This record gives sequence, structure tokens and C-alpha cells, in this order.
Amino acid sequence: MASVAGDLEPRDLTMSHRKHLTFVVVAVAALLLATGCRDSRSIPMSDGRPQISIMVGGLEKVIYLPAMLTQQLGFFERNDIDVKLLGEQSGATAETALLTGDVQAVVGFYDHTIDLQAKDQCIRSVVQLSDVPGEVELVSAADAASITSPADLRGKNLGVTSLGSSTDFLTQALTGQEGMSTADYTRVKVGAGQTFIAGMNHDGIDAGMTTDPTVAQMVNSGEARVLVDMRTEAGTRAALGGLYPASSLYMNCATIDAHPDIVRKLAAAFVQTLQWIKAHTPEEIAAKMPSQYASAGKDLYVQSIRDSIGMFNGDGLMKREGAQNVLDILGKYSKNVQPVRDRIDLSETYTTKFVEDALRVPQQ
Repeated sequence: MASVAGDLEPRDLTMSHRKHLTFVVVAVAALLLATGCRDSRSIPMSDGRPQISIMVGGLEKVIYLPAMLTQQLGFFERNDIDVKLLGEQSGATAETALLTGDVQAVVGFYDHTIDLQAKDQCIRSVVQLSDVPGEVELVSAADAASITSPADLRGKNLGVTSLGSSTDFLTQALTGQEGMSTADYTRVKVGAGQTFIAGMNHDGIDAGMTTDPTVAQMVNSGEARVLVDMRTEAGTRAALGGLYPASSLYMNCATIDAHPDIVRKLAAAFVQTLQWIKAHTPEEIAAKMPSQYASAGKDLYVQSIRDSIGMFNGDGLMKREGAQNVLDILGKYSKNVQPVRDRIDLSETYTTKFVEDALRVPQQ
């Protein structure tokens, strides 16, 4: 029997090929829609209210406390937006979710905006929650006698959240001040919270960078001691030579440009929370947070807030000095930023206009 193709004239064969190609294109398009290909500028609406998903690089971390506190205080709802908070331990993973359109915003470190511009991606901080990292370099109790300064980290296993994360950049900056490169020590991905604690207590790492409440838990238990404290301005300037704006609300530039009114509402909600923090005690702040965040004990959680709460700036504004210092550090230690450091446009990595609008509105 002759094949079907063999029975067709050349013109018929071409038409058949075109029909087949059209079918394939339609099928691929349908598959992309079904598997979640999203327009990064899109913000879903329900009953006239924006539906916003925010990925947080560790919901239980005190450095990102304003995200959950804003929800607990009802400030999202007061500003006529519905927000879903999603937790993810790595800022690098959170930024990927933003770029793919799976979330509309991220609460994470500002330095990702610079790192991504080096990759020709545009994300922008719209609320700067802190001027310092809120990070601490801890040393395990077993190594405390031999590691008394960053200079002693040479040849050690150093814990970071993940490679390419903000803790990775900061670790390189700390050791770089001592003339070290990544060839002089081993970076170990240990995540945060319990995985960090396990890594330190089971000889996986000699030292590592983490935040409260993990810091308070390990120091109080005697499992670790503080080597470098970047929860304060003084400690950060000593360690990094200047401010290092960290926790922020950042979004895709296309989303910001397409939905300025919605971004303004988000910024207002976070600014209200920052002002509320400044007017309340650590005990009052802890009482507003989900009870499971104090699973290691209420007193310990209050202590972790007290030790870190000074990092929040109270107004949401970026300081140009700090942004420049982040660029200087990444220009030395980020393999993405270093080759293109001179063409990074800091003005594209943050905006203060939405926060300034919020600050002009009297708070009730």
C-alpha cells in the first residue's frame, strides 16, 4: 500500500504540513497556559481588590518580621489589597519566583536588585525596611577558641543559606576584608533555622551566617558565640565599611510601571508597619506575631526581637550611601556584578517615590 504522503501532490503536501504546524503551535501555546506561564506584570483582581502574592525569604526570621506583622496588624486590608505571604528560606529562590511571575513581590535583600541588573533583569526595591543586614556570623562552641576574628576563617567550612544568596555575598565581603577569596575556605549550603543549627552542631560547618531567632537560640544554649554582629549600624560599618541596606520589598520593574496605584498601597501598608514598630516594645510586637514563631519559648522570641529590632529604619526610605556601598561590595565579590560594575545604574534598583507618598499621609 502506498503511503499517505506518497499519494499527495506537492501542493497538497505543503498544505498538510502547514495544518500540522498550526496544530503544533496551538498545542504548545495551550500547554504553556496550562503549566503556568505567566506575564510578570499581571496582578490578579477579585471583587475589585488586587490579589498579591509575596514571597518572603524566611517568614519566621526577625529580619523579615514586617511582612507578617503587616498582615497581623491588618494594614494590607486597610489599604484595600489582599496579600498572600509565602515562605522560602533562600532569597535566590524567591527572586526566581518573582522573575517567573509566580509571585508579584518579594521581601528579601536589596542586593538582589543589583545582582539581577548585571544579568539584564530589572527588579526594584519599593520599600527599604532596613539599613543593615541584621545578620550575625556565629562560631560553633567547639571552634570558639580558635576562631576569634574573621581572619581565623581561612580554611574553615562556612555556612551560607545557599550559593548566590545574600549571606554568600556577605560572607565573601567579610573574608575579603582579610585578603581571602572563596578558594581560601569552603562555603556550605545549610539553609536557616533548624538546618543551620544541625550543620553547626554536627561538624558540618565551623562558622556561619544567620539571623534571629536562630542567633538567640544558639547563643543562649551555649552552642555558639557571636563573631561578627551586623544587627546594628555600628557593627555593620565596622564589618563592611558602611551601611548595607538589606531587607526590602522589591518587585519586577514592569509590574511597578504597570500598576503604580497598587504599588502605592503596598508601600503604604509597609510604612505603617515600620512606624508601628518604632512606637511599640519588643513584647508588644511579639504578642502580635503567630504563636508558632515563639516555639523555642516566648522569652527567647522577645529577646530575638529586642536584639534585632533596631535594624528597621522606621520610614522605608533608601539611603543613597547604603545603596552605593552594596554596589561597591558586590562589584568586588559577586561574579555577576564584578565584570559589569561600571554600567550598573543604581537609580534603577530602588525608588523612594511610593514611600514618600505614604509618609505625606498622616497616620491614624
